Amino acid sequence: MEEGSSKPSNSLWGKIRNLKRVTMEGYKRKPISHWILLALSIVAMLVAFPASSLLTRVYYSNGGASKWIISWVAVAGWPLTALILFPSYFFLDSSPTPLTFKLLVSYIVLGFLSAADNLMYAYAYAYLPASTAALLASSSLAFSALCGYFIVHNKLNASMVNAIVIITAAMAIIALDSDSDRYDYVTDHQYTMGFIWDILGSALHGLIFALSELVFVKLMGRRSFHVVLEQQVMVSFFGFVFTAIGVILNNDFEGMASEARSFKGGKSSYILVLVWGAITFQLGVLGGTAVLYLASTVMAGVLNAIRVPITAIAAVILLQDPMSGFKILSLLITFWGFTSYIYGNSSASNEDSLS
Repeated sequence: MEEGSSKPSNSLWGKIRNLKRVTMEGYKRKPISHWILLALSIVAMLVAFPASSLLTRVYYSNGGASKWIISWVAVAGWPLTALILFPSYFFLDSSPTPLTFKLLVSYIVLGFLSAADNLMYAYAYAYLPASTAALLASSSLAFSALCGYFIVHNKLNASMVNAIVIITAAMAIIALDSDSDRYDYVTDHQYTMGFIWDILGSALHGLIFALSELVFVKLMGRRSFHVVLEQQVMVSFFGFVFTAIGVILNNDFEGMASEARSFKGGKSSYILVLVWGAITFQLGVLGGTAVLYLASTVMAGVLNAIRVPITAIAAVILLQDPMSGFKILSLLITFWGFTSYIYGNSSASNEDSLS
């Protein structure tokens, strides 16, 4: 019995040692340029995304009121991604993905969903402190896991389910402590709607993530750096089109002039907030795309977990956001949920590698 039972164990440990050896050899073969680009991408994620969130809150706190304008700003920087995509065809010696009818329809649908997602988050940041909105938006990880399980049939183990429960508990704590961080000029109804729009936006974000992965698997059949950029450019472009239509129908372009005049700090501050909001959001997207390609989904998950407390702490320091004991507890529980999810994702990846 002992000899028979030791063979599977030895075989398992052999696979683990082989996996570690292959991983280390892979890291050693990476050129210095790889690590420089990865470092820059990590900085982009950890700086640009929190900065974009804070700028959105600055827009509203200094006199801005349009939800459509903020939604439009989130995708207005799509040409920056395109400027990186086109040279990649030459430097990476690759060709554009053929644009089939199904692929075009998927881009249009994802663009529409992205525009709706940005609008939901715009309502959330209009009524909630940036720290609270960032904590609620972290629930998108739970929705991504659930949507990935049902739509793409990704694995969902006990650690991931535990993470979903933990993050849900963190959201409940914030809901119970709603009176401590509500701005004086925000009504109870507006605060409640901001809370709801943030959760709905996170759910839609999880759906978009799963559908994007489905497009990679079913329609593109490959996942490389320029293919990821292609999808990002096209989805952002159609999101930009749909959002621009909303801005036009709502007459918000005409209202930008009067909004700029009444904006705290003047017209120049108004323009800077919107321009840098567009730039930082796209830099965050580019950083996330590069991390996914250069490292792994797990690494992107780790950084996504780290940027939540960065955004919350930066909002408290720079915007004087209220930070109650309940919110600190929610922050710690959210980070615990992220850790549980990352551990579960790593375990699932290791099982696939060893099988």
